[in-house]
Amino acid sequence: MRTKRFGMFDAFNLLVMLGMLFVTLYPLYYMFIVSISSGTAVSRGDVIWTPIDISWQAYRIVFNDPSIMRAYGNTFLYTSLGVVINLCMTSLCAYPLSRKGFWGRSVFSLLIAFTMFFDGGLIPRFMVVNELGMINTMWALLLPTAINVWYMILMRTFFQGIPDSLHESANIDGAGELRIFLRIVLPLSTPVIATMILFYAVGHWNAFFAALIYLNDKDLFPLQIILRNIVIQGDMSSQGLDMGGIMGSLVIAQNIKYAVVFVAIAPILAVYPFVQKYFVQGVMVGSVKG
Repeated sequence: MRTKRFGMFDAFNLLVMLGMLFVTLYPLYYMFIVSISSGTAVSRGDVIWTPIDISWQAYRIVFNDPSIMRAYGNTFLYTSLGVVINLCMTSLCAYPLSRKGFWGRSVFSLLIAFTMFFDGGLIPRFMVVNELGMINTMWALLLPTAINVWYMILMRTFFQGIPDSLHESANIDGAGELRIFLRIVLPLSTPVIATMILFYAVGHWNAFFAALIYLNDKDLFPLQIILRNIVIQGDMSSQGLDMGGIMGSLVIAQNIKYAVVFVAIAPILAVYPFVQKYFVQGVMVGSVKG
């Protein structure tokens, strides 16, 4: 009876997980099959489970459009440079706060945590960015978000789990705090660093509001701004997409929209499997030892 009960429970769990998997993956699958189906089939609503009259014309349009490719390059630049800044600032803030001998540790931790609950608001933040001369530059997107307080706390908690004996041994050998940090702490913190890379990279890759507020030059726009204009406003002509000669049975605007969306999320989908094991380990260790 007990074995049968557990068998039913496992079967129920399996059904629930399969349902969650379907709900998660089907939107991605649907975007892809719509982007490669003919415009006629899409406009009739025939594309539900499989693509119809497969055509890659929508992706050719996307990859041949200079504004989208320029925005793609900008997004890669902002994401890579932003992650480097985030990791440097977050780790340099988290490490001293993880050391029990750091003077004023509690006060600094309280002041930093205070910023999680109280924020100056959009207008004061815009005024600060403007006074620093960062309007219409990529630094307006990167420097104000150099540290995420919650991610810093997660990294600090991970650092606190590193045995004090390692620090003491290094001090006996004559190593200073900077050398201990670079040679001992960081090499042992691969899980939490990989987690931070994923969190920060996804945040930068999906960010559009800061660019919408601070950037005026279209040559500096990230991909998400272009995506927003296409998906939300339905604005194809402003992006330089030549739709005149191909509208009809081959490609319609909806094909282009889903193609751009899929192109935008593809890099994150490709990177995630490689950092997943570190991601799970980093999150669990940081949460358990808090």
